[in-house]
Amino acid sequence: MEIFKFVRTNRIKLTLPETERSRVFSQRMKKRVFISVTSDLVTDQRVRRAATALNEAGYEVVVVGRQLKKSSALAEKGYQIVRFRLWFERGVLFYMTFNLRLFFFLLFKKVDILLSNDLDTLLPNYLISKIKFIPLVYDSHEYFTEVPEIQHRPFVKTTWQTIEKLIVPKLKYAYTVNNSIAKLYFDKYQIHFDVIRNVPIKIPVGTFSKEELRKELKLPKDSFIVILQGAGINIDRGAEEAVQSMKYVQDVLLLIVGDGDVVPALKQTVKDEKLEDKVHFYPKQALHELMRYTHAADLGLTLDKDTNLNYKFSLPNKIFDYIQAGIPILASNLPEIKNVIETYQIGEIILDHTPATIAKAVEEIKINSFQITTWRNNLQRAQQELNWSHEKEKLIALFHKVES
Repeated sequence: MEIFKFVRTNRIKLTLPETERSRVFSQRMKKRVFISVTSDLVTDQRVRRAATALNEAGYEVVVVGRQLKKSSALAEKGYQIVRFRLWFERGVLFYMTFNLRLFFFLLFKKVDILLSNDLDTLLPNYLISKIKFIPLVYDSHEYFTEVPEIQHRPFVKTTWQTIEKLIVPKLKYAYTVNNSIAKLYFDKYQIHFDVIRNVPIKIPVGTFSKEELRKELKLPKDSFIVILQGAGINIDRGAEEAVQSMKYVQDVLLLIVGDGDVVPALKQTVKDEKLEDKVHFYPKQALHELMRYTHAADLGLTLDKDTNLNYKFSLPNKIFDYIQAGIPILASNLPEIKNVIETYQIGEIILDHTPATIAKAVEEIKINSFQITTWRNNLQRAQQELNWSHEKEKLIALFHKVES
């Protein structure tokens, strides 16, 4: 006590070196952002891009997801990753246990800003934001209450609709993937959603040419390769018709890279129709490896159907992955997808999903080298404009608004 009295009396300044003071100040001022998502983060590019961008902008970021039995290991890249191990991996019990675990996890953590990804993490985040008086940001990856998986499950759909109606109108900060979904939310709740699109970081594949990539990946050198990729290869996304279309084409190989509800049925179809030489399956890949397959292809497919509002207004990650890989796109006639393809003139739209229509389009594209060259030239402009370097500035601006 005598020492402190002597210091105060004589006004002695206890100082740290400039660099050390800066470090201490920045640590004291750094905001802690907790990002929540129900995925295992292996293929969740949107969440990982957001985490990286916020970390680079000076936030201390913690990403909370889940650990599946078959989940790959993840390396932390400047931010902390926490993945819950749960007894249940799907269904009502999964969502209940995940949300309870997330609530108590956040309750006992020092948090400055919450970022909730999709409706299935919104409730615990909202409750914590009210208990701790901290801001909540909501990222709607899709129009959740219209996803096809819950349309014939009235109790489940009503539960999610109730959560949405109770919370979304009260949100101050929210964003989504495209203008169509933002408009749906505004029309329904009169709340503004910013738009931050699902565009990728431009990822170099190395110095390999397409031929070298095919050799390394054990893909045929001379075939016209078509790719359908995604973590959600599910019903009504055109995968069944894409597989059936391979019966009507020559010297074409379809790569299905990813996972989803219909993949087991697709594999059975390939076996039944004896299409093993025309359709190859690959499990979901880390982003860098996924893009190697995409770069090795000649044409990318995105064939979602207009069976629900979520698919109708979707703008899937795969479109932007195809663009960054420099391959043209064959797509279904949905407004957001059509707008991108026609704006940049980088592919073709089909008007129906019959296997014969898909096969005819693939065959015509395959032999039209002039059109392919034109599309590839146009893709270079799209690559410069449709990448994460532009979209992440919107994200950072939104978080600066949250802090102000």
